Amino acid sequence: MKRAVFPGSFDPFTIGHESIVLRGLDLFDEIIIAIGYNSNKPGFFPIEQRIQWIKDVFKDYPRIQVDAYQMLTIDYCRKVEAQFILRGLRTSADFEYERAIAQVNKTLAPQIESAFLLTLPEHSMVTSSIVRDIIRHGSDASQLLPNRMKIKPGDYSFKESSR
Repeated sequence: MKRAVFPGSFDPFTIGHESIVLRGLDLFDEIIIAIGYNSNKPGFFPIEQRIQWIKDVFKDYPRIQVDAYQMLTIDYCRKVEAQFILRGLRTSADFEYERAIAQVNKTLAPQIESAFLLTLPEHSMVTSSIVRDIIRHGSDASQLLPNRMKIKPGDYSFKESSR
C-alpha cells in the first residue's frame, strides 16, 4: 500500500490544499492529512476545529485520514508507516524551501520519498495567511475554502498571541 502524509498547519485548510489531496489520490492508496504543531506559528484556529473541518471536507473519501502530531514530520511518517510525504508547490520560493527539507528528510529516512505536486494556476495565490487575514478582518473568504468548510465573517474572534 502506498501511504502518503500531507503535513501542514492548515490554519485554515484551503481550496489549494484540497486540490493537492484530491489529485494525490491518483498517486497514493491512502493519504493522511497531518496537522503539525509548529512552535514558530501559533494557531489562529484551534487544532480541534481544523481537524473537524478537514474531516467534514473529506467525509466521503475513506482513503483520506486526518490526524495531528507534535514531532518531526519524518518521525511521524515512520510512526504511521508512510512511504511518501506529499507537498504542494505554488512558487519557486516554495520549491527552494521544500527541496531543502526534502533533502534533509531523505538523509534522515532514505526509505521515505517526497512527492511534489504543482498547485493549479487558479489556486497559486491562495495561502492560509491570506485567508486568515480576510477572516480576521470580518470579510468573506468562502471562495478560497472547500465547499464543506463554512467559516462566516464574524464567526471567530480570537485574541491572537503576539507574532
